[in-house]
Amino acid sequence: MAKNDPYAALRIKEFNIFLLVRFALVFGWSMQFIVIEWQVYSMTNSKLSLAVIGLCEFLPAFFIAPFAGHIVDRKEKRNLFTLCIALFSLISFGLFWLTFDKIESSWEMNSILYGIYGLVFFGGVLRAFFGPTIFSLIALLVPKKIYPNAATWSSSTWKGANVFGALCGGFLIAWIGVNSTLGIIFLLVMLAFVLVFQIDKKPILNKDSNETVKESLKAGLSFVFNDKVILGALTLDMIAVLFGGAVAIFAVFAKDVLDAGPKGFGLLNAALSSGSIITMLATTYIPITRNTGKKLLISIFGFGFCMIIFGASKLIWLSVLMLFFAGVFDGISMVVRQTILQLKTPDHMRGRVGAVNSMFVGSSNELGAVESGIAARIFGAPLAVMLGGTATLIIVFIIGIKNKPLRELDLREDIEGQHN
Repeated sequence: MAKNDPYAALRIKEFNIFLLVRFALVFGWSMQFIVIEWQVYSMTNSKLSLAVIGLCEFLPAFFIAPFAGHIVDRKEKRNLFTLCIALFSLISFGLFWLTFDKIESSWEMNSILYGIYGLVFFGGVLRAFFGPTIFSLIALLVPKKIYPNAATWSSSTWKGANVFGALCGGFLIAWIGVNSTLGIIFLLVMLAFVLVFQIDKKPILNKDSNETVKESLKAGLSFVFNDKVILGALTLDMIAVLFGGAVAIFAVFAKDVLDAGPKGFGLLNAALSSGSIITMLATTYIPITRNTGKKLLISIFGFGFCMIIFGASKLIWLSVLMLFFAGVFDGISMVVRQTILQLKTPDHMRGRVGAVNSMFVGSSNELGAVESGIAARIFGAPLAVMLGGTATLIIVFIIGIKNKPLRELDLREDIEGQHN
C-alpha cells in the first residue's frame, strides 16, 4: 500500500483555489443562515416561522435536484459553478436590501418576511445545483488515487467555514447588527465569484449524450438505490440530520432555554461544526478505512446520543460540550460518506449521484428544520430534540442489523486499488 500523504490534494493549485472559493461561499451561507433564523424569529417570535424557512428551502432543493443532476452531467462544471455563485450574490444582496431600514409597521414587517421567504426559496433552487456541481468538479481537479484525501479536505473546508460562519454570525449580529452582517456576506460571495475564474474550464465526461431526461433520471436513481452501501450510508446521514439535528431551533434554545442571547446562539452553531472539522482534519493523517461500516454506524449512534443529552441540558457549557461531541461523530460519518461516493461513482454519473446525495442529505437539513420547528411547537424544544435523538438511535440499530454490506464495509481494498 502506498504511503499516506495527508497533503496530497493540497499540492494541486486549482484544488487550493477551489477550497478558497468553497470556504468563502460556505462561510457566507452559514452566516446568512444564522442571520435569517435570528431575524425571522425576532420578528415573529414564532417557532413555526423557523419551520417555514426550512420548508421554503427544502421544496425546491429536493424536487429540482434530480433535474439539476441531469443538467450538471451535461454542462461544463466551472462555468456552471460560476453561474451559481453569481445568482447566490443576488440573494445575498436582496437580503441586505430588505433589512436596510427599520421596521415601522406590521404591513412592512409582513412584506419583509415574505421577501425573506422568497429569497430563501430561490436559495433552495440554487442548492439543488450547487451540490452536484461541486461533487462533480472535485473529481476533475484531482487524480482518482487521491479522491479520499480531496474529499476529506473539501469536507473539512466546508465544516471549517460553518464553524467560523456560525460563530461570526452570532457575534456580528450583536456587534454590528443584521444589515451590516448581510453586507459582509455579499462581499464574501463576490470574492468567491472573482476567485472561481482562476480555475480552468473542464471537459464534459458524460458519454450518453442521447439519453433522454427520463432515462437519465432513472439511471441516477437506480444506481444509488441498487447499491446497498451507498444507499445505507446516505440513509443514515439523512436520518441523523432529519431527526437528530436541532440546528433550526438553536435560536429557541439560545433565547428561551439557555438564556444565552445571540452570542450563545453563535456558540451553539459553532460547537457542532468545530467538533466535525477537528475530526475530519485528523482523518487526513489517520484515514478511516478499517471496519468503515461499523465506524459509520457507531458515529451516527453517538451523534443521536449526544443530541439527547443536549435536549435535556439547561446549562450552556453542557449544551456546547454535547454539540461538540455530536460534531465529532458527524465528522466521521461525513468523511466516510463522501469517500464512498467519490470512490464508487462513475465519472459520467457524478452529477446525478451528487444530486441524489443532495436530496438525501442536503435537503434533509431543510426538511429537518420543518420537523424541528413543528415538533418544538407541539412538544417544546427540549423534548422535541430528545425524541429526535431517540428515533435516530432506533433507526441506526435497525439499519445495522438489516444492511449487512454496509455493516461489513471496509474501504482499504478500494483505496489501495486507486493507488495501483
